[in-house]
Amino acid sequence: MRRRAIRLVLVQILIFGIAIGLPCVTMAGGQTPGLAPDEIADGWISLFDGETLFGWVPAAKANWKVEDQTITVSSGEVGLLRTTAQFDDYVLRLEFRADSDTNSGVFFRTSSRPTAPGVDCYELNIAPAANPFPTGSLVGQVRYDQAASDDQWHTLEVTAKGEKVTIHVDGKISAEYSGPGPTGRGYIGLQHNQGRVAFRHIRLKPLEVPPLFNGKDLTGWKSYPDLPSKFTPTPAGELQVLGGRGLLESEQQFGDFVFQCACHVNGDRLNSGIFFRCQSGEQMNGYESQIHNGFLEGDRAKPQDCGTGGIFRRQNARMVVANDHEWFHKTIVVTGPRISIWVNGFLVTDWVDTRKPDPNPRRGLRTEPGTLMIQGHDPTTNLLFKDILVRELVVRKHEPT
Repeated sequence: MRRRAIRLVLVQILIFGIAIGLPCVTMAGGQTPGLAPDEIADGWISLFDGETLFGWVPAAKANWKVEDQTITVSSGEVGLLRTTAQFDDYVLRLEFRADSDTNSGVFFRTSSRPTAPGVDCYELNIAPAANPFPTGSLVGQVRYDQAASDDQWHTLEVTAKGEKVTIHVDGKISAEYSGPGPTGRGYIGLQHNQGRVAFRHIRLKPLEVPPLFNGKDLTGWKSYPDLPSKFTPTPAGELQVLGGRGLLESEQQFGDFVFQCACHVNGDRLNSGIFFRCQSGEQMNGYESQIHNGFLEGDRAKPQDCGTGGIFRRQNARMVVANDHEWFHKTIVVTGPRISIWVNGFLVTDWVDTRKPDPNPRRGLRTEPGTLMIQGHDPTTNLLFKDILVRELVVRKHEPT
């Protein structure tokens, strides 16, 4: 009876958590707040893990904190809590709750300390009706006056694609703008100006990321047939990797980029990796985003060998999210010395290479473009890849600081 009672309580807790919008926990144990499995498969990533401010940095002194799976602020200097990673074209979705007199906002394509909306940032305002730009307005460009200001949860959606920006509030278009304004990469910022505001379920999908693997043959890739690994397109349009040490190298080079793929490890605790900014023609001489789903002592926060999404020999993944024998999804965003990696939509690594510049990434910081490589690690290698997508991030005329 006692075991049945415990199970009943656990079920009730789970149902309650779903009902109030607690972070969804994947079968692998990694948290993907606000993301459903089909969204993860579609390329969505979470920018907020529901528990910490990992992946965020304050640009002004305010009382930013995590409270009840939300990011809150109520006092301090006017300014932003911004992402550490930069993005260019995407769909951004989040929920907010603001007091009736709160003045806040969501900044995108922004610098750390923006000076003028429409010049070095876009500002989606959260403000009362009396404000020149009430909630849902694009400050300086489009006014919207039909959103509620009622201390309830509301949804915001931003689609930024080239010069066109579209804003939705609670599913309704509040602003459309196409014209002069910041294009290209920048941070996403949550603003404190006046009053209390809370944010949750902050997620993003990169747009217009083309395939690097066509699912039919190795067009666009350079193989090394003298090495033991075999890279073979399958009838299902997947890329199979078998055998000992080897690599498949992209013909294109990428410097600052967004990369996405799906991977399936057909074995227990097998080892592979995605290499980038590689010195062309050299074996795996680049930064390595590890693939290894093993963890120690039953604790996913203790990777066995860097952990899937970790940067091998540089930074372990903070959690092993993926499972062997299951498809998982990886997103890599690289800008300058910063490397951010998501697994199943969960940010596992956010690392800055502080070493001295060097064209050889084994010795120091490499920011120059390089090739991508998929690794065959050893004779046990047996993996599948699909939906391999990558593109350069769009550079701004004036880079965010």
